[in-house]
Amino acid sequence: MAKAIHGFLTLFIFLGLIASRASAAFHVCDPVRFSQLGLDMSVFRYCDKSLPYHVRAKDLIDSMTLPEKAVQLGNKAYGVPRLGLPPYEWWSEALHGVSSTGPGTWFNSTVPGATSFPTVILSTASFNESLWKTIGQAVSTEARAMHNLGMAGLTFWSPNVNVVRDPRWGRILETPGEDPFVVGRYAANYVRGLQDVEGQETTADLNSRPLKVSSCCKHYAAYDVDNWETVARWTFDARVREQDMVETFLRPFEMCIKEGDVSSVMCSYNSVNGIPTCADPKLLKQTVRDDWDLHGYIVSDCDSIEVMHHDRSWLNGVEEDQVSQAMRAGLDLDCGVYYPNFVESSVLKGKMRSSDIDKALKNNYVVLMRLGYFDGMPAYDSLGTNDVCTADHIALAADAARQGIVLLKNDNNNALPLDPTKYKSIALIGPHANASSVMIGNYAGTPCKIISPLTAFSGMATVDYQMGCADVACKDDTLIAAAEDAARKAEATVIVVGIDGSIETEGTDRTDLLLPGFQTQMINQVATAATGPVTLVIISAGGVDISFAQQNPSINAIIWAGYPGEQGGTAISDVVFGNYNPGGRLPLTWYKADYADKIPMTSMQLRPDDKLGYPGRTYKFFNGSTVYPFGYGLSYTQFKYTLLSSSKPSLQINLERLQHCHDLDYKPGVFFPPCCFVAVKDMKCDQVVEFEVQVSNVGAVDGAHVVMVYSVPPSAIVGAPAKQVVAFKRVFVGAGKSEKVKFSLDACKSLAVVDKSALIVLPTGEHTIEIGSGDGNLISFPLHVDLQKN
Repeated sequence: MAKAIHGFLTLFIFLGLIASRASAAFHVCDPVRFSQLGLDMSVFRYCDKSLPYHVRAKDLIDSMTLPEKAVQLGNKAYGVPRLGLPPYEWWSEALHGVSSTGPGTWFNSTVPGATSFPTVILSTASFNESLWKTIGQAVSTEARAMHNLGMAGLTFWSPNVNVVRDPRWGRILETPGEDPFVVGRYAANYVRGLQDVEGQETTADLNSRPLKVSSCCKHYAAYDVDNWETVARWTFDARVREQDMVETFLRPFEMCIKEGDVSSVMCSYNSVNGIPTCADPKLLKQTVRDDWDLHGYIVSDCDSIEVMHHDRSWLNGVEEDQVSQAMRAGLDLDCGVYYPNFVESSVLKGKMRSSDIDKALKNNYVVLMRLGYFDGMPAYDSLGTNDVCTADHIALAADAARQGIVLLKNDNNNALPLDPTKYKSIALIGPHANASSVMIGNYAGTPCKIISPLTAFSGMATVDYQMGCADVACKDDTLIAAAEDAARKAEATVIVVGIDGSIETEGTDRTDLLLPGFQTQMINQVATAATGPVTLVIISAGGVDISFAQQNPSINAIIWAGYPGEQGGTAISDVVFGNYNPGGRLPLTWYKADYADKIPMTSMQLRPDDKLGYPGRTYKFFNGSTVYPFGYGLSYTQFKYTLLSSSKPSLQINLERLQHCHDLDYKPGVFFPPCCFVAVKDMKCDQVVEFEVQVSNVGAVDGAHVVMVYSVPPSAIVGAPAKQVVAFKRVFVGAGKSEKVKFSLDACKSLAVVDKSALIVLPTGEHTIEIGSGDGNLISFPLHVDLQKN
């Protein structure tokens, strides 16, 4: 009885220490904490800082019993009081700011909010890699500060790097768009912003590299159906060709790991070709761990193993079989309770070994050690309340929204910007004209301070605010008349419409690509009634078929603002009134409405299927007409390109004796070259394509411009993409001035295609490098690749 009472008191003191940790930055291996627990820290080798992390982790794990190990394997790790190991909640989120989603992070009077940046799809539209990293750095500073105050963990399950395959997907707002290279570059930069400790971005042993916070790239893999018709993400089996897996669905994750050195990957709910992703050894152990060399842990999307059990009855519904298969496949941590509840019995029934558990726990604990959870992190231990919602971070949120906003229409290049000295009265109309929380999107926390469009425009002009629709659904037209009247009286009209989380969000896919309800009618009637210029602002993540507005001469300008975060109103107003020259580009194709009638969401194939009449997907493979293409965006000024130099018109690659040429599928009547292609994995890949472009601002307004570089493969190859992004840079150019932009491309990476057998290959023949943007600027030069056998 005395032992039980002592154990209870120890646990009580232990939990009390955890609860009071807001007074100072917490770390496990604190001698004072151990002393208060009645423990001698010197006997625990896992707290010996002179030892490597993997040795310390092994000591900690070896000190545990099997039941103690089991309860560390869920997102709520229970800790081991007798070893001085506290509980830890793994689940925190930081998609576009510190989020209150997940039990690991919360807000209260100490920290009432955190900076809410634009949702990922809008930040991506900036095509500014340094911005993406800077946002990550700001978010991780606030996250680390909140951790020091006892209000957040250190492991943040962000970003979402799924490619947008279908325009109806509900989670587009969370993602970096439809191009796998762009998605991968976003992932690498945002992850670096979250994780990198300045001066220690790389180390001899990357498994010991310090981390500011831990990031996680999700949802792996081929996950992009949430709830469409009768298909739900829990039970969806994505039937995917290996060609599409390598070319599209896996590439951002590979870049996230290899270029971003992310410390975690989250597997998804769906199956791929019949196997749940969280129990697939090919996807997890073979690819993520062995091929890509992840320095970190693999976690399940929350309750994924429970989904295998209840929703799929996978492996005949036997929990121990499901748990053991997932762990042996490489899943280290279960966001859920199935590992804690069934790992022990799985071992006792011979389904798996205790050593399998040890491997998983080592991967988990080494990450926590790299985060300073055990030893502290002096560079960040002083962060606190003054480092959250700073003026600099709020200004960055506004700048990020401004950089991402896309100008889609501007009649005669002069409808916008509005001159505030001329247009002093504004009719501000629409269900999003006073948007607040809708601008924040999902996976968000409490914002520092929301600036709605109404607030921002009211600071620039006299505003007559009319909703026009009662809400986004806009199921009646009774408010349109008042909106028309306001437009008649005002000197200019701004209509702010779109969709919201009731239409596109996690768990909700769209049923069409149109504005809901009477919104289209309201827009047309207000535009017709208006006596001054009319600007239409779309708030959405996915594209909307606004062909009617594009073609309506009464609608003079159109802006896409995504979900622009807490400073969204300021950003929209700044663009409309010319305080900022828009330079964003669409990170996905805006299809016409009938696209949704031509292909089911469940068709995973990217290339067209002529037999079924399915169109291709994304700018790479869709050859129909669009509302706006990928990369489209206008400016208040004009830019001109000049190709100053290119390194060579051709690449002659001499193959070694053991390198083999292979055949490609060519279109009928095309001459087959002697050596069609060579697998990239068999090449040295030391050929570089260099060129320099001069970007001249030939207009009267300073502005930023995104230079997009595409490679176009030889046209005779069957199934090759029309083109693919291989580089991009955002450059600021003053009015009447020019800037030189240099590019250096790895030929094997930039000119490669993925053949039907999923082999990454370099084809011989006439390639083209296109340098262009979505505003009509385009120059190109040919690049001949000649593969020759010695």
